[in-house]
Amino acid sequence: RVSFMNNQKPQKPTLSGQRFKTRKRDEKERFDPTQFQDSIIQGLSETGTDLEAVAKFLDASGAKLDYRRYAETLFDILVAGGMLAPGGTLADDMTRTNVCVFAAQEDLETMQAFAQVFNKLIRRYKYLEKGFEDEVKKLLLFLKGFSESERNKLAMLTGILLANGTLNASILNSLYNENLVKEGVSAAFAVKLFKSWINEKDINAVAVSLRKVNMDNRLMELFPANKQSVEHFSKYFTEAGLKELSEYVRNQQSIGARKELQKELQEQMSRGDPFKDIILYVKEEMKKNNISEQTVVAIIWSSVMSTVEWNKKEELVAEQAIKHLKQYSPLLAAFTTQGQSELTLLLKIQEYCYDNIHFMKAFQKIVVLFYKAEVLSEEPILKWYKDAHLAKGKSVFLEQMKKFVEWLKNAEEESESEAEEGD
Repeated sequence: RVSFMNNQKPQKPTLSGQRFKTRKRDEKERFDPTQFQDSIIQGLSETGTDLEAVAKFLDASGAKLDYRRYAETLFDILVAGGMLAPGGTLADDMTRTNVCVFAAQEDLETMQAFAQVFNKLIRRYKYLEKGFEDEVKKLLLFLKGFSESERNKLAMLTGILLANGTLNASILNSLYNENLVKEGVSAAFAVKLFKSWINEKDINAVAVSLRKVNMDNRLMELFPANKQSVEHFSKYFTEAGLKELSEYVRNQQSIGARKELQKELQEQMSRGDPFKDIILYVKEEMKKNNISEQTVVAIIWSSVMSTVEWNKKEELVAEQAIKHLKQYSPLLAAFTTQGQSELTLLLKIQEYCYDNIHFMKAFQKIVVLFYKAEVLSEEPILKWYKDAHLAKGKSVFLEQMKKFVEWLKNAEEESESEAEEGD
């Protein structure tokens, strides 16, 4: 009876008829760049080569077409005229357009006009920024698949976009690809790129951009390992008309070498290495990196002064300094073989005593110590006193040195008259 009653219950309606319906937003649209490509190419064929019209068409199309999804296809078309297959070749069966960078004239003015198209597009649709950066990185890896003229146009365009901030200098990482470097493609591309970049800005602006992405010391990697020397880089880029880039890299290399030298020097001093070993090392570095004696004496002075925790009391610091510097005078003497080096050292001492207030009264004592230790000689000291000193603390230091300078002059006059009597 109970079971009979249960069976009589009306059945609940099922949703079987609607099961396959999904909401519009839940539908997964099939990835189909071909249809997108056709729409863009058709629109470009209508605009013709008028780049103002191209920019307007792209601006309007962003509202109708899915730029976010098909960013790579969009940029492939604008650069190469159609979708690119791996390696950089255009897919044969695809429609293509001549309204693109690769089909344009190979000159700076045309590339500047194309740069404007990209600028406007990316300013209007900010989300394309990342996609465009990825596209350029990809295009750089495909360089071998392009003709020389196509590479030149891409290089000019990239330089302009780097100059106006549309692209970040980190995209240059793609140029360090082993195959591109080995075949000389990277270096040749870099010439055109840096020419247009420097033309838009200047070498200082380029340097700032490179420094931001830690690429200021990597430019020599555009060449194979056996050619990664300042000389080779300098010759290659100077001959290509980029002397300012050559000088920049030379300067960067020199700064790097000087920093390395100072770091190593401080380590050798803290280990207490013998002076003869330190002197030998420094001389080798000078020769290898073309560092002048004046630069070296300044580095040694700064290294010597940074190895000590100085007393904060003025009356004690002079005594501490004399004791410390006496110990290091043979090392300084080895690199003051020229008058100019001695003068450099004097100016460094003046600067240090001025910048570190506790040393203000120690200046004369340090100079006298170095004179006795034959680190400094009469002529540079007299020249410093007369007209080669810095403005920093000038009156204080000249007053301190007055008696010693008078003594030097007298001693010089006496030795001159003795020499005359001897004659």
